[in-house]
Amino acid sequence: MTRRTVRIAMNGVTGRMGYRQHLVRSILAIREQGGLDLGGGEVVWPEPVLVGRRAHALEELAGRHGLTEWSTDLDAVLADDTVEIYFDAQVTSARVEAVKKAIAAGKHVYTEKPTATDLEGALDLARLARDAGVKNGVVQDKIFLPGLRKLKRLIDGGFFGEILSVRGEFGYWVFEGDWQEAQRPSWNYRAEDGGGIVVDMFPHWEYVLHELFGPVASVTAHVRTHVPRRWDERGEPYEATADDAAYGIFQLASGAVAQINSSWAVRVNRDELVEFQVDGVHGSAVAGLRNCRVQHRSATPKPVWNPDLPVTESFRDQWQEVPDNQEFDNGFKAQWELFLRHVVLDEPYTWDLLAGARGVQLAELGLKSSAEGRRFDLPELTL
Repeated sequence: MTRRTVRIAMNGVTGRMGYRQHLVRSILAIREQGGLDLGGGEVVWPEPVLVGRRAHALEELAGRHGLTEWSTDLDAVLADDTVEIYFDAQVTSARVEAVKKAIAAGKHVYTEKPTATDLEGALDLARLARDAGVKNGVVQDKIFLPGLRKLKRLIDGGFFGEILSVRGEFGYWVFEGDWQEAQRPSWNYRAEDGGGIVVDMFPHWEYVLHELFGPVASVTAHVRTHVPRRWDERGEPYEATADDAAYGIFQLASGAVAQINSSWAVRVNRDELVEFQVDGVHGSAVAGLRNCRVQHRSATPKPVWNPDLPVTESFRDQWQEVPDNQEFDNGFKAQWELFLRHVVLDEPYTWDLLAGARGVQLAELGLKSSAEGRRFDLPELTL
């Protein structure tokens, strides 16, 4: 068995997502399984080099997991020729400069989204990576989740026939931070720090819609800040300058219509924190992060509107659960493994910085649509 070590500079892993999903559930999980088996007796062994601003946090994190390499000097880490990949999970406002440095240093780049604070910045990164000849990828984790993989299986199997519409509901109540601690960092609610639900979630919706149903042709959005006053990590009040709810209508190139509500000011009355209902001529499905239920046209009931009588049937019970039929790994880990195979074996990989730029484009035009009260078409992006 031949072991190929791939050293990865991981910047931003002291944050919740960078730590839990990317370091623990992905890179360390790959190491716990003995590395990434490429077949033919070759295994990739990812070796993380933790990067960040707070030395004490990095040192504590490294010690907790038996890691030895960490640094607060990004330039020094990027100058190390043994480091092959740069990963970025920082706040968006710090991402562009760091990714540019990594590209200039000849590192392959894998990054969280959004890739930049505006479309031009996102396209600039894609061009720089192309010109430098470095491999690059953007995290698009939700299409690797069990519920959406089951939904993709239904689409590929022709279950829906012609797809007519997609309705998505995402969100939960994020506490204001005064009488209960907020579940999200305060910067999420400050536009000047790169916060806002549109820049956070519209890039997700772009790749979910694009991968499952086809490109988004146009967007109409209404954006609100429902909770204008919040309390930060120190218990100090601040004005929320970023949007905490967005209501979007996305016309797809196929002719189908997608409507997705995103909110951090809504209380959950659904089975999962995000759910998508897909309605087609031949059948419908409701998919969440893990589960997926279907109703075929042959089993569709015929309800009759009568407000004078109580409902006598349970509509939820008339749907059928889609079986797993396979074991589903962590979605972040699954994409990491594909990117590592892309770097080592040059296998095809489509979720690159240009794909990431499409998400930034949708967020940018969504905000513009809300500000100007009109619909915007999404031109195809090229480098």
